Amino acid sequence: MRTTCIRKRCIHIATALLLAGIAAASQAAGCQRVIVTTHPDYKPFHWYDGKALTGASVELATRILDDMRYPYEIRYVGPWPRVLKEAEAGNVDIVMSLKSTPERREYMEFTSEPAFPNPMAVFVRKDKAFAFTRWEDLIGKRGGVNSGDRYGEGFDEFLHDKLNIEPVNEAAQNFRKLGAERIDYYITGLYPGMAYLADNKLGQQFTALGKPINSGVVQVGFVKKSPCLVLLQGFNLRLQQLNEKGEPKKLLEKYLGTLRDAGKDSGKR
Repeated sequence: MRTTCIRKRCIHIATALLLAGIAAASQAAGCQRVIVTTHPDYKPFHWYDGKALTGASVELATRILDDMRYPYEIRYVGPWPRVLKEAEAGNVDIVMSLKSTPERREYMEFTSEPAFPNPMAVFVRKDKAFAFTRWEDLIGKRGGVNSGDRYGEGFDEFLHDKLNIEPVNEAAQNFRKLGAERIDYYITGLYPGMAYLADNKLGQQFTALGKPINSGVVQVGFVKKSPCLVLLQGFNLRLQQLNEKGEPKKLLEKYLGTLRDAGKDSGKR
């Protein structure tokens, strides 16, 4: 027991020294404050509530940067395509919880640790559900996606080459189109889709097909043009420690529960 405690203390000291060294290096590199942003409409991970960005990703970022004792700003910059353009231009430092794709890796470096699980699912009207066991089952149908979303694992290329897709900016637009039968399916994250249905009391109308598109995760992107890129190693280390305790998943479940509860309360009024 004593050996274990000593080992944990040594790890804690080593981590503290590493983070202190990274903080000093970031100051020297010109990183005075970390600007963090993310998707404005991807509940329960993150969303803009009209005043500020909130959600599981935002709380995860603030927790890690607080632990690192580094100043930061959570900044709303607009729709998702604009977020990616701001990152590419070097106008923000960190983009929380997104897929690592070849295109994005041109201007961002990603944590090796996942931030959250994020399987992609196919949502349909319950009365218009169809059999789905492989990607090819989507061929010939009209699909909806969110502009700028990427899926990884080869599906982006398949979507581009084989599918009839109409991208729009928001989940609300896609679910409206799905309800009006202007599209046959809508691909989005399983958790964000569930959150939207809970938030808007639409669970009786729409459902996710049983098989997901993939079983992916989301990571944290650090902008290559940013002087705060030197914080990546320390951020990744702290994220690893939180993952070992299951903290990110707990945050995801917390915000999903909040949305479900809010939907139930609004239904009583």
